[in-house]
Order: sequence, then C-alpha cells, then structure tokens
Amino acid sequence: MRRRVPLTLLLAPLLVTACTSDPAAPAAGSSAPTATPSPTAPAVDYTAWQAGRSIPVADKIYPARGTDALDVLHYDLALDWAPSTKTLTGAATLRIRPTRDAPALVLDFMPYQVDEVTLDGTTVTGTVAKEKLTVTAPVVADKPVTLVVKYHGKPKTTPMPSHRKDVEDLGLTVTKEGGLWTMQEPFGAFTWYPANDQPSDEALYDIRVTVPAGWSAIASGTPAGQSGTTFTYRSADPVASYLTTLAVGKYQKLTAKGPRGVPLTFWYRKGADDKLLPYLKKSPQYLAWLEKKFGPYPFPSGGVVVVDSASGMETQQMITMGRKIENTKARRDRWGGDLLHEYAHQWFGDSVTPTTWTDLWLNEGWAQYAQDLYTKETLHLSDASLDRYLRDADAAMRKKLGPPGKPNPKNFAEGNVYLCPEAMLHEIHRQLGDKAFFALARAWVQEQRNTQQDRASFIAFVNKQTGRDFTKLINTWLDSKTTPKPITVT
Repeated sequence: MRRRVPLTLLLAPLLVTACTSDPAAPAAGSSAPTATPSPTAPAVDYTAWQAGRSIPVADKIYPARGTDALDVLHYDLALDWAPSTKTLTGAATLRIRPTRDAPALVLDFMPYQVDEVTLDGTTVTGTVAKEKLTVTAPVVADKPVTLVVKYHGKPKTTPMPSHRKDVEDLGLTVTKEGGLWTMQEPFGAFTWYPANDQPSDEALYDIRVTVPAGWSAIASGTPAGQSGTTFTYRSADPVASYLTTLAVGKYQKLTAKGPRGVPLTFWYRKGADDKLLPYLKKSPQYLAWLEKKFGPYPFPSGGVVVVDSASGMETQQMITMGRKIENTKARRDRWGGDLLHEYAHQWFGDSVTPTTWTDLWLNEGWAQYAQDLYTKETLHLSDASLDRYLRDADAAMRKKLGPPGKPNPKNFAEGNVYLCPEAMLHEIHRQLGDKAFFALARAWVQEQRNTQQDRASFIAFVNKQTGRDFTKLINTWLDSKTTPKPITVT
C-alpha cells in the first residue's frame, strides 16, 4: 500500500515505511435533458467482461465513497491531456451490472464539466454535485447497461484522511511543467474518471491517453501499443479503482525481463532519477525472491513509473514511486526496500484485494513482512533481532493508534495496520515453521487470485490449510489494545 511508515530494525539499518448516495441537484456540470431510453437499443454481449464481475460491499470506513448498488464490469477510458491549458478531456464508457432496481445510477466523480451522457445509446441527464455523478435513468437488477460519459476540465485533488507526514492530497495531480500523476488510496480515482471508488468493485480496464509530441503517458495494466501520441494499456485481470494509475510527463523508458520472461517497463526522468536506476534495475531480483516465497508473479507484465511524490503505491502492474527522497545512499537503499514492498503488494492487495478498508491489515501486514524478511536475509540478521523489533514496534503502534482490525477513518494507512499484523504473521510463521508457513502464503495468493477477501475468509483459509485452529490467535492480534501474550496453537 502507499506511503510506508519509517522505523528502524534493531541492530540493522533497516528503514521500514510503515494505500448509495441520493440523487443530487445539478451543480458543477450537467448533460443534455432526459430522454426516454429506447426499447430497441441494440443488444450488447457482456460476456467478454465477466471477469470484471464483483459482489460490491458498502464500505463502513468510508461510506461516502462507492456504492453496493452497482457492479462495474469494465471501464474504457479515452483521455486527452493538454499541458498548455492543464485540461483533461475524457470519454468514459462503463459496462455496469446494477445489483438492484433503481431510478438512477450514482458514481463517484469530481466536478468536471459534463458534455454528454448516454445510457445504452440514449441521451440521459447526468448531474455532478458533491463529488457524485447522478445519471437519471431507471435500471434493473442484473440487467447490464452501457454508460458513456464525456467530460472536460481541470483536475483537482481530494484530501487524504491520514496524519502521515509523507502524504499528499489524493487523486490526479498536475505538475509544475504540466504533467500528471496520481495516487488514490483509499479513494481518488474519481478525480479523473467516473468510478465506483471502493475496493470491493473490481473491473477490467482499457485506457487510452493522448498527449502532445515529446510527452509520454503511462497507466496501469499491460502496455497495448502506441499510435502516434496515443498510449494504450489494458487490464485483463480485474483491478480495484484505487489500484489504477495515470502519469504524463517527459519520460525516458527502460525495459527489462523478470522471472519467466515477464516484461518490465520503467519510466523515469533523465537527470532527476538517475540515482534511482540501480534500484529499478534490481526489479528482476526483487521479483525472483518474491516468487520463491509466494509463487508466480500474478500478472502478464510489470513496471514502475517515478513521480513527484514523497511515497509509493502498488498500482497494479505499474507501480507508482515517488522520487522525493534525501540524496543519501541510506535513503536510496530504503527506496529500494519500499519498491520491493510495492512489488509484494502485487500478490497481497492487487491480486488478492480486501473487500473493505476494515481489512487494510490484510494487505499491509503481508507486504511489510515480505519487506522485512528480505532485509533480514540480505543483511544476515538474526531471528532474535526481528522478534524484538516486532514486539517493540507492535506495542508502540497499538498504544498510539489502537488495534489494526479496528482502524480509525482519520488515520488511514498509519503504522498499526503495517506492523501489528506483521507481528501476527511472524507469530504464525514461528509456530508453523518455514515450510508450512510459506506453503500457506503461496496457497493464499495463488488459490484466491483475482478475488476480494476479508478477515473471516482469511481465518477459514488458514485453519483449513494448516489443519489447526488459529481463530483465537488471529482475532486477538487484530483486536487487542496491547501486544498479545503468546498463544500456542496445537
């Protein structure tokens, strides 16, 4: 997840960095007047997008974002960025499965000027107010529809609900030179396209971005070619909205091969990012280590785009890494460790995604543990030093922020959801031993690939996989206000 919380491992220079609304009245933009949908609209075959089918769940941590009333199967985004005027022009085509009968569709969307809205080819009314797009047209449960929204305007960000010192506002950010970048956890995709902006509704994506000559456009997904100055990316695996990314700038491109020949692409700024290149080039090494622990990398391609941020984000297949680090080797080494952390998230968080933000620990605990195990191995640290570090860090985080299983909406992605579940996993690891623990980890991410999971499903899986009842241990580590005493599971 984005933005690690820095802590120091005992006896080593390990720096860990701890990602249904009522229809509203017209405000920022509205489309043409309502027209009755045509009963003779041409039929659309939605089977091609069934891999994007989800079971949306209303999020209790951020209930204002997203809805369980609809399931987006596929986003087709055609975007045009004009650096001179800082204007984004978009045409978003959404294939949507309503989950219940409703008089309107409601999506998260920044107040852009809405130029046209159609539903199944018929012009309908679309209004934007309070960061919601309301499309006034009746829909029927489980009868998919095609929504097209054309819009334009200047991107704006939205506040980040956290007290971390390395955070910026969320969403699409305009750089001084007229470029773009975005990080959007727990939300913020709606700052550049209409979205059901919550983790439980994953979808397939096609993203096409047109930029001026001399500029490059980078997005999440697999690179699908370039025609003139239009760059295309495609996600055949479902993606949560917070895991999409977009960056535009005057980038240099570097390619490499990961394990089993997986294509990797790195985008960086010549001069500004030169000292980060050795860490980008270590990506095959990072991925090989992660594959050894957790099984095959889950996507057909990977890569990194470096942006003007102070943190990093595990955006799917194209990690978004901030370049704002102090110019020392120790800090750059930490940047490399954070990059491995974001690669670990491709398994834990991207391929297997939490159903709601209550279970953010399920992403961060695994990725943080992977990062610390890698550092422990490469620096030849002792098991005892890691034991001491994790118990001390766990105690400090619980005292400051509370237990990881009950996150405060105002403290998103702060240290307790990284270090406390990491300590829990370390305890399970200690009781199972290396062979059984990594068999559990591999089975979890490989068997649950492209699904959304939660605490209950994780506990059930651990118990079934190990043949032992870890229910009390896991619940205690997630809910206790203080560091739990050892619980032996037989």
